[in-house]
Amino acid sequence: MHNLPAVSAAERHPDPAWRSRVTWTLLLLVVLWPMAVVSEFQPALLFDTASLAATGQFLAAFVPPAHSPEFLAMLLRETWQTVAIATAGLTLALLGAIPATLVVTERLSISRLGTGRMALLPAAVRQLVRWLLVLLRSVPELVWALLFVRIIGLGPTAGVLAIALTYCGMLGKVYAEILESSERHASDTLLANGGSRLAALLYGALPESASELVSYTVYRWECAIRGSVVMGFVGAGGLGQRMDESMKMLAGGEVASMLLVFVLLVAGADVVSKQLRRRLG
Repeated sequence: MHNLPAVSAAERHPDPAWRSRVTWTLLLLVVLWPMAVVSEFQPALLFDTASLAATGQFLAAFVPPAHSPEFLAMLLRETWQTVAIATAGLTLALLGAIPATLVVTERLSISRLGTGRMALLPAAVRQLVRWLLVLLRSVPELVWALLFVRIIGLGPTAGVLAIALTYCGMLGKVYAEILESSERHASDTLLANGGSRLAALLYGALPESASELVSYTVYRWECAIRGSVVMGFVGAGGLGQRMDESMKMLAGGEVASMLLVFVLLVAGADVVSKQLRRRLG
């Protein structure tokens, strides 16, 4: 009889990497289980009899959605205010993020030409601006909104300023990363021939990254709309403040109408993003 060649366990198993997959899965469970315990996560509460009864009563009030003329007029007004808060906040964020991007993007540095390394002073300024962006985006917009509500009182101004500060840090960081990862030949050529940092950005780096930058900006506008709704719950105006009042009164029909409008807002932002990407693509 002929001796058959020995076959290893890895060759017999359809997935040669099954051991590492099982090991990493077990390690993940070992890490996540204590976190679930500390967070007191108890999904069984969702299926408790009292919870199911309360949920059913609240959801039953969603039908039909509120549609009286007076309510729809108020809903339209608050929706417009929510969009205005998000747009104004994002505009202010852009006013800070664009100059910050010019500073922190290393490929737009004039001092690194020839040597490939930035001079000490520009590097120090760049690092300071980076730290400022980290500070701005580390504090959630909801916390900023709470601070501004305490300082300047209730109203949309607190929401606008909160979005402006947090999103300035986010946009500045991501814009710099997008520009750093794009083709740098055109911007390097402009800088080497005496062009300014702004010219290198507008005519060198921006054409390469325009689609990605616009897509991320519109995504952040969509996030700002959601954020402005959430900040309304702490008194920063807009649709969230009205939704908070309706939820406290257990007015399910009004909440349902506001949720439908909220979904339409996010869907509209997605359509705008697709159209802009298509035009730039």
